[in-house]
Amino acid sequence: MSQAAGPFDEYVRARRRLVDEALDRFLPAPPACPPPLGDAMRYSLFAGGKRFRPLLALAAAEEVAATPGLQERPVTPGDATRLALPAACAIEMIHTYSLIHDDLPAMDDDTLRRGRPTLHVAHGEGMAILAGDGLLTEAFALLGREPSGPDAALLARRMRTLAEIARAAGALGMVGGQAIDLAASGQAAPGDGPGAAGFGLDRLRQMHAMKTGALIRVSAVAGAIMAGGTEAAIDAVGDYASSLGLAFQIVDDILDVEGATEDLGKTAGKDAAAGKPTYPALAGLDRARALAAQAHEDGRRALERAGIASGRLHEIAAWVAGRRT
Repeated sequence: MSQAAGPFDEYVRARRRLVDEALDRFLPAPPACPPPLGDAMRYSLFAGGKRFRPLLALAAAEEVAATPGLQERPVTPGDATRLALPAACAIEMIHTYSLIHDDLPAMDDDTLRRGRPTLHVAHGEGMAILAGDGLLTEAFALLGREPSGPDAALLARRMRTLAEIARAAGALGMVGGQAIDLAASGQAAPGDGPGAAGFGLDRLRQMHAMKTGALIRVSAVAGAIMAGGTEAAIDAVGDYASSLGLAFQIVDDILDVEGATEDLGKTAGKDAAAGKPTYPALAGLDRARALAAQAHEDGRRALERAGIASGRLHEIAAWVAGRRT
């Protein structure tokens, strides 16, 4: 994720390996599930994604554990990683399900994802729908059982994390934001929305806070909760990740205009071709860049207010602001 080799790159590679190994353990495989379904789920889940959201969850847990005064009771960074790992993996399953469904002909109708054919192209629309359904359901099965243990406080944190992720993924979060997006692009039924003509920057920000930002925010919040963070710590990393999600989406919109398909791993220019409301379309590229920079600064200040003046969360924010893919 970093542009230059160094400790952050090593951290990212190590956490990606950890997440990939855990996903391989947690995801049902044949003969427990039908081979075509298992193959389809793995085709998308192990397609080489950045693992941005699970990385954010683990980094938030580790920062909360490592920063004095941010825990209800002391937890080592190593224990925080272990406790947050199931939630990190569940969020990646939910994110992957959303991409599978987003690429379907009834939604964005895309044929390229992470540099290879989208799941419905490779395995058919029916199996793509089922694979998305399977990943979403398995995510909540995982959240309901892991991490296991007799500690009542751990159970309470796990259930709170499950509820937070469900809210972020559902009608009040990602799914609701996708519904607004469909209406804006004219894909909803007549009368279901004002279309792109009814969009200003405030409405665009609301849509992306739900569609993209909610799952990014809950990634950090889940990590803070599972690390035993105080309410102030949970609020601080939530504020940070809300700003991070905004910056991520603005940069994504900019890359759709300026990036190349071979670099992005998905079809460049598709939002503009579909007439979708985006930050460059509504504000222009220069202002969009300024808005991304402001969101990055807002996130940095949220961390500093909590006493997190440096560390992995700051490095993740710097990567988001400067990413090219």
